[in-house]
Amino acid sequence: MTTEENAPRVPARLRELPSRLLGQAYTHAQRLVTEGLSGADARTWHYAALVALEESGPASQATLSARTGIHRSDLVAVINELAARELVERAPDPEDRRRNVVTLTPPGRRQLRKLEQILTAAQEELLAPLSTQEREQLTHLLGRIVDHHAHGDLAMGSDGR
Repeated sequence: MTTEENAPRVPARLRELPSRLLGQAYTHAQRLVTEGLSGADARTWHYAALVALEESGPASQATLSARTGIHRSDLVAVINELAARELVERAPDPEDRRRNVVTLTPPGRRQLRKLEQILTAAQEELLAPLSTQEREQLTHLLGRIVDHHAHGDLAMGSDGR
């Protein structure tokens, strides 16, 4: 008997269970993304905040929380980290000085480009066995699942997911 014949075989019912497959794919995706971003001293929340600011412009912390799905209390720490690196600026809102407005800086735009390259590489590695058409179909189907189950508070958990 070969080693492969001695290896435990995953039961077919487990191999075909969509929730299990999604969980395993998620684990691989998170590993690839986390490893890639950590090489740039970044996290998924950093990317989320930077991309939201670039796409929609300056925002209050509350608005940025809603755009990114990052809980307000967690977003404060993210903004502090990004501001310390001069990737964003935080200034009092001229219309309501009790609020802060967060703005993407030129170094923040450069960091965003770098993070996008890292994420593109992670997506390529994750989806390597799929054709372009299959990737588009998978993205569409996953989007439908997420949209179907989305309700109320979509805020990311404290682990950045």
